[in-house]
Amino acid sequence: MTEEKDKRGSVELVLDDGRIEQSKEFVTPEELYQDLIFRVRKYHPSDDISLIQRAYDLAYNAHKEQVRKSGEPYIVHPLCVAIVLADLELDKETIVAGLLHDVVEDTILTEEEIEEQFGADVALLVDGVTKLQKLQFSDEKAADREFNERAEMQAENLRKMFLAMAKDIRVIMIKLADRLHNMRTLKHMPPEKQQRIAKETLDIYAPIADRLGISKIKVELDDLSLKYLQPDVYYDLVDKIATRKVERENYVKKIVDEVSEHIQNASIKAKIDGRVKHFFSIYRKMVNQGKTIDQIYDLFAVRIIVDSVKDCYAALGVIHEMYKPIPGRFKDYIAMPKGNMYQSLHTTLIGSSGQPFEIQIRTFEMHRTAEYGIAAHWKYKEASDGKKVEGQEEEKLAWLRQILEWQKDMSDNKEFMNLLKSDLDLFSDNVYCFTPTGDVKTLPTGSIPIDFAYSIHSAVGNKMIGARVNGKLVTIDYEIKNGDRIEIITSQNSKGPSRDWLNLVKSTQAKSKINQWFKNELKEDNIVKGKEMLAAYCKTKAIDISKLTKPEYTDAIKKKYGFQEWEAVLAAIGHGGLKEGQIINKMQEMYDKDHKKTVSNEEVLNAINANATMKARSFKSKGGITVKGIHDVAVRFSKCCSPVPGDEIVGFVTRGRGVTIHRTDCVNVLHMPELDRVRLIDAEWDSHEEVYSGEKYFAEIQIYANNRNGLLADISKTLTEKNIDILSMNTRTNKQGLATMSTSFEIGSREELTKIIDKLKAIESVIDVERTTG
Repeated sequence: MTEEKDKRGSVELVLDDGRIEQSKEFVTPEELYQDLIFRVRKYHPSDDISLIQRAYDLAYNAHKEQVRKSGEPYIVHPLCVAIVLADLELDKETIVAGLLHDVVEDTILTEEEIEEQFGADVALLVDGVTKLQKLQFSDEKAADREFNERAEMQAENLRKMFLAMAKDIRVIMIKLADRLHNMRTLKHMPPEKQQRIAKETLDIYAPIADRLGISKIKVELDDLSLKYLQPDVYYDLVDKIATRKVERENYVKKIVDEVSEHIQNASIKAKIDGRVKHFFSIYRKMVNQGKTIDQIYDLFAVRIIVDSVKDCYAALGVIHEMYKPIPGRFKDYIAMPKGNMYQSLHTTLIGSSGQPFEIQIRTFEMHRTAEYGIAAHWKYKEASDGKKVEGQEEEKLAWLRQILEWQKDMSDNKEFMNLLKSDLDLFSDNVYCFTPTGDVKTLPTGSIPIDFAYSIHSAVGNKMIGARVNGKLVTIDYEIKNGDRIEIITSQNSKGPSRDWLNLVKSTQAKSKINQWFKNELKEDNIVKGKEMLAAYCKTKAIDISKLTKPEYTDAIKKKYGFQEWEAVLAAIGHGGLKEGQIINKMQEMYDKDHKKTVSNEEVLNAINANATMKARSFKSKGGITVKGIHDVAVRFSKCCSPVPGDEIVGFVTRGRGVTIHRTDCVNVLHMPELDRVRLIDAEWDSHEEVYSGEKYFAEIQIYANNRNGLLADISKTLTEKNIDILSMNTRTNKQGLATMSTSFEIGSREELTKIIDKLKAIESVIDVERTTG
């Protein structure tokens, strides 16, 4: 790491991997502003910076009383955000919005005043970013809120974010710049907040930067997230890479000199440099390949940047003459670009000393696209009219359009969230294959012909009956390999996809389209069935359904369960996703709250008598369960979902064994055959906590983690500290080093279980913790 002073006098730390980090020496807002103007003038065609000057003056005055956690004046943050945007060479309106992005939220200034002073374009961007500031993807008060509710909120906030991106993609660019500066200064936050923000960054913001092709931001977000999520891993990588720094630098310099000489002799004009790969990309290889850092041989890469595509392939020929290429390690991303339109030739070679290294060859235009992504070809317009993107930018936005299509198709927030997380998975790799006409398709590694069919069109997938790969018939579970030429065989007589396909396909797109087919095919039937089930339930309970199905109650149910339409709720009831009693009881609660009435003395006496009668007809178990309408019957807890106090529950009348208590989200209840559903009976926990105080209940959880030494010990220690006696623990690890642990123990309540799950999630390398649902 070296310290350098640039021409403008500010001090910067130049890291080994080339990234810039602000030094501890205080930089005044005025110095930062001059730095911003210097950067804008380097690329912008106009010399008029009056708009930026006015925005800076306004932001400075609006934030002058505010200070950041680091002790710096608050104005430093919007200035640093604007500098990141200037490094992406964005238009002046985006720079101005970056300076003003916190003004509306943190001060008394209104959106109307911003529009009046800076135009509708800037006001739209500031409004979009302000709304994104309010979205919280991981809840700080996790222990105080139910897991399902948090997941619903996260999914809904993601929906809003993608809609904001669709209106103007610059909104998310400002948000990415905002997140990057926050990550650079994260050390001033408390540890639990560092973990939460870093996880959110790795799960959501870094993958979005990757999808938009902005590697300049993506790699730094990755590395900073790793630094706070797994500091031991991060600093171990830093130490091990730094150990042989001088030796490595000499080796890279030697290769660069050798390559430069041969490229020059071939009369190819090129810029050649060498660099260490980013920490997260090394860590990703270690996890995916199940290797230690000593086993990862291509820790650094030499980059050759030339004028034309023809020169790329000419340079490749020169390189392969000089060094021996490693078989199977050549990738042509020029002919087959990545999903974010990244283009380059990658080849891994054996150096003269026997040390493997990677060379990347690309044109200057490809390099610009790789670094700046969607910002690389931004069209400058002096007027404040919305910017439109064309060509390559449109191809990058195809991913966003696909997500917006899912949003329209999916009323179920949980399903949308699962698909999105799968699609944004930073650890996934791709395979490249061809259509019969030679078009390239990019699919996740492990994809099968069904994935390919749905990548062409949903109609092709829905009518598929077979496939040919390289001219030969294959089974539908054939795993596609790089370079395969695939032809899908369809038939109009096909009855549609099979539910088994959902367990076979790898791509998010295929899963989404198969699920959608089943929902659309059976939707009308399920809506009718759902209506009938609600009406029948109300009839047995003597409830007037017309009072409950008013908009204020149906809207509340839609919001609670994450549906966009009431018909989607009815369809979910119809196919068993929701229980009719669960919905009616919630609506009845809301109705009763809105229609409280004064009770006469006579009614009080009648209620007491009715209560006494009800007690004779209800049974309270020793576990604090009340089963309505049944007297003197044995109650036991199901082992498939292990309910604990605080869970929503339902009883199931078993033959000769009394009533078994299940959670309402138990998969066995949700997928119960229609004939058996008549044996479900209302049950609830006793409202008096002392009834089950001291009782212990069986609970089972699944822990997903990146395997490492000491992981099992850390998990056991966490449970022991909470005075939990482990009943069983089973662990399995796959080839990629991902560990799945099933553990069971006894617990007092759902609240206690939630706290334990949150503690386990905080353990280093733990990815997620879930309760077993059947």
